[in-house]
Amino acid sequence: MEPIPSQMTVVGISKPGGPEVLLPETRAVPKPAPGEILVKVAAAGVNRPDVAQRSGSYPPPPGASDLPGLEIAGEVVALGEGATKHKLGDKVMSLVAGGGYAQYCIAQDAQAMTVPPGYSMIEAGATAETLMTVWHNVFERGRLAPGETLLVHGGSSGIGTMAIQLAVALGSKVITTVGSQEKADACLKLGATRAINYKTDDFVAAVKEATGGKGVEVILDMVGGDYIERNYEAAAMDGRIVQIAFLGGAKATVNFTKLMIKRLHHTGSTLRPRSNADKAAMVAAIEAKVMPLLHEGRIKPLIDGTFALHQAADAHRRMETSQHIGKIVLTV
Repeated sequence: MEPIPSQMTVVGISKPGGPEVLLPETRAVPKPAPGEILVKVAAAGVNRPDVAQRSGSYPPPPGASDLPGLEIAGEVVALGEGATKHKLGDKVMSLVAGGGYAQYCIAQDAQAMTVPPGYSMIEAGATAETLMTVWHNVFERGRLAPGETLLVHGGSSGIGTMAIQLAVALGSKVITTVGSQEKADACLKLGATRAINYKTDDFVAAVKEATGGKGVEVILDMVGGDYIERNYEAAAMDGRIVQIAFLGGAKATVNFTKLMIKRLHHTGSTLRPRSNADKAAMVAAIEAKVMPLLHEGRIKPLIDGTFALHQAADAHRRMETSQHIGKIVLTV
């Protein structure tokens, strides 16, 4: 194994602002603390929280790197004390609390997962964040069961494309909302039974029609705003609505009567501030219940495009057009 250099290239946030504030800089290569591993990064996923952090609205949690980047894939090149899950030379993919936009990144040994056979490093770098977000929110919080129907808003996003595949693979039906025919086609190809163009159709009416008036059991929502009340309309009795973002606004005027009449559950979560123990438990559940599907090749992230690390600003510009289908990845 080649020696680890003392310095590395990273992309930092020079000040809060637009994509142009993402600038390369040189930093010391970090050393893994107990329970941590050092990963030589091959690929790093680009996610909406990175954009929020860059613009100044999503500060990293205490103790986390100030660099953007919440998921990586690469090779284990150093082990902290007590790190026994992985060994030197292992190819891993991992959620990280920050620091992914770099040549080397610290990960928690317990949160890193072995790259499935048949996955490229680019695919691996686009997997951990969406896989954990979907698993925890749709299946642990939303309790989606085989035979039930899931409504995914933003079905062509990185999270949406993973949610469609995972739900279908585990025996559920999926309806999704999208903003173009191209995005609708991509979702249908992944296994969604219906893709509703929210620009031309009322998703509540379309959901009711697709479910024979019953509504959907689980809704994964990253929009918020006026979707909140409409989700209550589209949900079935005892439906579960899981909030993971508010791209359409975090405030809304809502008639909550439906929440009572339909016995709905409206929950939500964020992943980044969760404890390492919480994240390790999610990873253990994924390794037991979902990893076999990845090994069989039944679930793979959809890759919209790749950018070199120094082109991180262009990757953010691509994300902010909202024209992407699937994941945007930085290659290191």
